[in-house]
This record gives sequence, structure tokens and C-alpha cells, in this order.
Amino acid sequence: MVMDYFLSEEEQMMVETARTIANEKMKPVREHYDEKEEFPWEIVKEFAAADLCGVYIPEEYGGFGKGIMGLVLVVEELCKVDGAVALSLAATALGTLPILIAGNEQQKQKYLPDIASGKKLAAFGLTEAGAGSDATGMSTTAVKDGDYYVLNGTKCFITNGGDAETYTIFAKTNPQRGARGISCFILEKGTPGFEFGKKEKKLGIRASSTRELIFNNCKIHKDQLLGKEGHGLMIAQATLDNSRPGVAAQALGIAAGALDEAVEYARKRVQFGQPIASFQGIQHMLADMATKVEAARALLYSAARMVDKGTSKRTSKESAMAKLFCSEVAMEVTTNAVQIFGGYGYSREYPVEKMMRDAKITTIYEGTSQIQKNEIALNLIKESAAKNK
Repeated sequence: MVMDYFLSEEEQMMVETARTIANEKMKPVREHYDEKEEFPWEIVKEFAAADLCGVYIPEEYGGFGKGIMGLVLVVEELCKVDGAVALSLAATALGTLPILIAGNEQQKQKYLPDIASGKKLAAFGLTEAGAGSDATGMSTTAVKDGDYYVLNGTKCFITNGGDAETYTIFAKTNPQRGARGISCFILEKGTPGFEFGKKEKKLGIRASSTRELIFNNCKIHKDQLLGKEGHGLMIAQATLDNSRPGVAAQALGIAAGALDEAVEYARKRVQFGQPIASFQGIQHMLADMATKVEAARALLYSAARMVDKGTSKRTSKESAMAKLFCSEVAMEVTTNAVQIFGGYGYSREYPVEKMMRDAKITTIYEGTSQIQKNEIALNLIKESAAKNK
């Protein structure tokens, strides 16, 4: 039982739908997808059939119109069972947000309905081998050639890479302008010159594909430019303000799932003639885990509501706080869950070792914990300066 966050009837319905799919469709196969490192296409079809793929997309484009809060609720619930399988949906949202933020009406009408229906997945292409935390260090270029742009370069660690059909890609259109020389484009799988490199073998989230994207004289029409030339970094920043609550929801869901498993195990596991849940040491661990999970949920829901409010103020600080806290809580809670399970927790017989492996990435992608702290501190300093002018 969690605290009452006064969800609307539609929000509660989404949570219940996600919970049913997670328990009935995902749980029986999560070990298979983790072991085989297969993309969960059959589960993606279940998401689509239940109308979960477009919860955050406006109704006029075929979505449910419930914004980032809707996305957060669904992702959290799915991740209680499997944070890797659920990532197919969350990563698609990341790849779709630049279109929602900067796309013109024609672009939105062309791409969003298929994503909302689950017919197509999306991916976000920002990271490069030499440009992780420092996005301005990217080397991928897009050179104007009449009515076209020619892309050259590579992207790495791209979630949904190879499986997604729609990609939002960032490239330098004017390298001399630094941060103001980056632009964003929509690319489609199958475009000549757009290929896929190696698929990464990972510690966790193994059911999620992580691939390299390769652009070799890839020619795209100027209509595939998102927003204005040189506005790419602003689009990326606005996207992350909106998407980081989604990563936080993934982390929160994993943590909440691990807590549920730990409580259930502690009730049933008998040592020294009694359930280990009767030992104060275990009780204190569970109490700390539950308190931090609930604190993370309160912070996340507040940040998501703020993003959806759509004020002129950027939500960089609040989104970073939610992502930072939820991901760090996920690592602490899953590690403690493994500890409570003891030797069984370290084996693949129980799901908590997978949850610990899956949790780790949430402290890294879409900005490491250290980058989140930089973002929070920078905003605090700016707010203080503005207040004391």
C-alpha cells in the first residue's frame, strides 16, 4: 500500500492496466528476455493493444493526452516487474519528445500517430564515444547540400537502436558556432547511408537493445530538420527536462519491486526458528527502504506534475532532483534487497539480483548522478542571484 496521491480515475485505470500486463505478461518471461538478451517484441504488442504507448502523446495525434505524469505512472508500474522490458516504451518516449517539443504540425501528424498506436518505436541519438556528459563534443556533422543535409558520424549507446523505426538525431550543422551550431533531425530506419553497428552486451537491462548508429553520407531532406538550424542543443535540453522523470520512474519502479520482493521473502524465510522479518535488524532495513521509496515517489510525482503544468520556467532543477534521488534510492534499495535474500539474492533463482543490475544504469544514462548535481547546483545559484538582484 502506497500513500494516496489523489490520482484521477483515468490515471488509476492506466496504473491498473500496466500492473495487469506486468504481472500476467511480463513476469512469466522476464528471465527469458534477460538470459537471451532478446528485444521483447511480444510484450511491446501487449503495450500497444492496451493503448499504453501513447499515454503521454496529445489526443489529437492518437495518444491518451496524460503527459509526463501518465508516462511516469505507467513506467513505474511496469518496472516493478521488469525495468528492461519497460524500457522499450520509456526510450520511445525519449525519442519522441523532440518531435513533441520542436516539431511542426506536418512532422507531428506524420510521426506521432504511429508511435502513439505502438506501430513504431522511437530512439534518441545524442551520445557519442567522445561526447557523453559533454554533448557539445559531438563530431557527427550534417552539411547542407541544396534542399538536403548530408550526415556523417556515429552515435553510441542508443537505446532501442536497430529496433526503432524513428530516430531523433543531433548533429553539428555549424561546428564553428559550438553549442549554437548543433541541430536536430528526424531520421527513418532504412534511409540510405543510415546503418547500425554493434549491439552492446550489458550488465543489466539486457532485454533492451543498445546499439551504435552509423551515418555514412546519409542524405535527408531539409523537411526532416526539427525546429531551426542551430537550435539542437536547446531541443536536447528541453527534452531531458521532460524525459528525466521517466528515468526516475524506471528507477522508482525497480526499487519498489525489489522492496516488495524483500518484504515477501523476509516474511517467509525462517532462521533460528522464526521468520527473519521478526528480527529488528531486518525490520530497520525494510523501514529505511520503504521510507526512501515513498520519498522518491513524492518527489517524482511532484516534478512530473510541474513539467506538465507547462509554465515558461524550465524544470531542469526539479527533473534533475527526481532523477538523482530516485536512481540513487534504486541502487540502495536493490542492494539491500539482495542482502536480505542472502545467498539466494545473489543467485538467479530470485529476481532481486536482476533488479540490482537493472538499477545501475539509472544513475548513468540521461545524465550521470554527478551531472544531475551540477544541474541542481547551477539552478540554485541562478535562482539566488535573481532573487538578490
